[in-house]
Amino acid sequence: MKNLLESGVHFGHQVKRWDPRMKKFIFAERNGIHIIDLQKTIQAIKDAYEAVRKTVAAGKTVLFVGTKKQAQQAVQKEAERCGMYYINNRWLGGMLTNFTTIKKSLLRLKKLEKMEVDGTFENLTKKEIAALGKERAKLQKNLGGIKEMKELPGILFIIDTRMEAIAVAEAKRMGIPIVAVVDTNCNPENIDFPIPGNDDAIRAITLFTSIIANAVVEADNEVGLKIIETLGDEDEDQDQESLMSDMSVKEDDQEVDIAAAIEKYSTEIPADAAREEDQPDETEKGNRIQVDVDKIYGDIGE
Repeated sequence: MKNLLESGVHFGHQVKRWDPRMKKFIFAERNGIHIIDLQKTIQAIKDAYEAVRKTVAAGKTVLFVGTKKQAQQAVQKEAERCGMYYINNRWLGGMLTNFTTIKKSLLRLKKLEKMEVDGTFENLTKKEIAALGKERAKLQKNLGGIKEMKELPGILFIIDTRMEAIAVAEAKRMGIPIVAVVDTNCNPENIDFPIPGNDDAIRAITLFTSIIANAVVEADNEVGLKIIETLGDEDEDQDQESLMSDMSVKEDDQEVDIAAAIEKYSTEIPADAAREEDQPDETEKGNRIQVDVDKIYGDIGE
């Protein structure tokens, strides 16, 4: 709750710009703007976190989508941190519904990168090199985040469903679940796992994106532990007879508590808090004002 408040997640849009379908997620109205109910936001985050974790644990991928200026850096950074794909410049129509054509563009991007490395450019004129370089830069800008994506993602994480309306429509058509941050001017009905919150502040976007990335990291860790356990079981079966026949164990040998040792030396990955360096560059919504949060949420704690 403290991280959400510090990141400004509770600030909605002006009352006149609201979507009535968001009514159930709105706590109150203060000085002409809507205040989002953070109790429901926290529950929505838990549901979305679990959905992403299960999807990744099942062997599927996550596609991070955020093309607005405030979201571009956070989407790219967190997607790369958890090893998933992202779109942070422009959503090309048909990116999901016509993925076969998109894959041709990805192959073209890889071919241009290979040409630049293997010396093919040395046999071309400056004009040809400039044209190919321009084509490569354009493809990298739009498709660089999904360059290694070989099949459709298992789930989408979207910042600002109004701006990414085409992505939402394509995902629904292809039957791909959607996790999205929905502000007070958005429609939450078409979203499988809506997270009510501010989708314009950089710190709020960074917080949401880092939480989803942590869900991916946790799922990857679980898969890795399962593989290790399986290998351990196989080794145990093979060495069972030799262990039982080994009579050289000293009586003063002590049994080691493996669980305690793992817990002692392992470090838990903390959820990223909002970054302080984002604060000076933060783009706040027009005409937003500060609200006495303690006064608004004073009754919730009781």
